[in-house]
Amino acid sequence: MKLVRYGRIGREKPGLIDEDGKLRDLSGKLSDITPDTLSPKGIAKLDRLNAKRLPLVKGRPRFGVPWNGPGKIVCIGLNYVDHAKETGSPIPKEPIIFLKANSALNGPNDNVAIPRGSKKTDWEVEFGVVIGTRAQHVSKKDALKYVAGYTICNDVSEREYQIERGGTWDKGKGCDTFGPIGPWLVTKDEIPNPQRRNLWLDVNGQRMQDGSTKTMIFDVATVISYTSKFMSLNPGDVISTGTPPGVGSGMKPPKFLKVGDVVTLGVEGLGQQTQKMVAWNKV
Repeated sequence: MKLVRYGRIGREKPGLIDEDGKLRDLSGKLSDITPDTLSPKGIAKLDRLNAKRLPLVKGRPRFGVPWNGPGKIVCIGLNYVDHAKETGSPIPKEPIIFLKANSALNGPNDNVAIPRGSKKTDWEVEFGVVIGTRAQHVSKKDALKYVAGYTICNDVSEREYQIERGGTWDKGKGCDTFGPIGPWLVTKDEIPNPQRRNLWLDVNGQRMQDGSTKTMIFDVATVISYTSKFMSLNPGDVISTGTPPGVGSGMKPPKFLKVGDVVTLGVEGLGQQTQKMVAWNKV
């Protein structure tokens, strides 16, 4: 099942994508897609619906973040060997965890604002894991039981802010609009093996990233288990699991985003996103 929220910013309605790829309205069945909706009970209730009997949504409405109220955006750094190498970083012995500000949340196809004074805004396609059941100190063996589904994250990053401005990655990761998520939340029954997903990213039609989740250093189950030992993972939290090689900062010479650039990215089975880069005051 592919869950979505569609409509104007702040006025999104719940919906789903049916087996023919058509958008269906869910607002007659629930007021919104919330963390409670993502529980096993909530997903099972939606799964019993006959999608073909739901109202068909006409046109091409905007998509928002597929669920309302992500509590935390947990990110895993340097989780692909070749990406770590391209940045000149050592291969992590344990997952690197940082948090992305909720104020960075952005629809999958909304504009991304390059911050005032930015010199090094960069891209990162990532496989996102959405939590459906509270997880605390869970084992790797049981970790996937706590997942509601999967989505696409673009971990947009300002590298000067992240690396050159006095410590902590968060200031280069949490800028407004730097967290596009979606277009769908795909329930885990449709993705039986999250370690067999291709992911890619283009800038202005040129392929920059082309990878697979099978090359993660720490797989999805390990990341969930490890993170749950340091903080509770609650329904609606999302884990952005790292990016494959091909980021702008790893190129020789480096290449960064500028106003007018268009970034398109996708993950196998999870759809795709497209964002236009705009000036910071144009969102």
